Amino acid sequence: MKKTVCFLVFVVMVINLNAQELKSIALNPPDINSGLTVMQAFSKRSSASAFTSEKLKLQDLSDLLWAADGINRQDSKKRTAPSAMNAQDVDIYVFLEEGVYLYNASGNSIDPVVAGDQRALAAGRQTEFANAAVILVLVSDISRFQNGDEKMKLSLAALDAGMVSQNIAVFCAGTGLLTRPRATMDQPKLKEILKLKDTQYPLLNNPVSYPAK
Repeated sequence: MKKTVCFLVFVVMVINLNAQELKSIALNPPDINSGLTVMQAFSKRSSASAFTSEKLKLQDLSDLLWAADGINRQDSKKRTAPSAMNAQDVDIYVFLEEGVYLYNASGNSIDPVVAGDQRALAAGRQTEFANAAVILVLVSDISRFQNGDEKMKLSLAALDAGMVSQNIAVFCAGTGLLTRPRATMDQPKLKEILKLKDTQYPLLNNPVSYPAK
């Protein structure tokens, strides 16, 4: 019994140590001159069926997150994606091989949430997508809507998440990256590891990677 307790304590210590090893990552300013024209990007938009695990360059990750829902008007702090009532209800969780981060648009960084490779939870039953270099999980916090009942708020949340997902899709098409909008994921376990509140709902996710060479 004593050995079992000691082992469990050791496991907890290792998990805590790993979590502490994750640090915030400062992102680069967006390169607004990169990529194709908007119309060219639309002509190439498609949903990928396979992804690669090659890590994204910092600039590509920075541009991806800014395009998804970054701040494009500093005076008002409004975003690249519209949101109902300007609730800015969608948070982007960044699933990388080393752990999960939360996109901090104001600070232009990604901040650690939990260590370890959790991409399989975002992939859900479609396990073939778990190797994507990054999976962006879009979580809406409906408590940020000031008006409406729960049904209305959930409807608005779905619309807002769709806007962010489409931004990701068009960005990827315009910069040569692969993505696919998805609703499949292990929501109960995601809520647990991300320590989400009752008002926070994982709605969509986008695996993103470079094409195979």
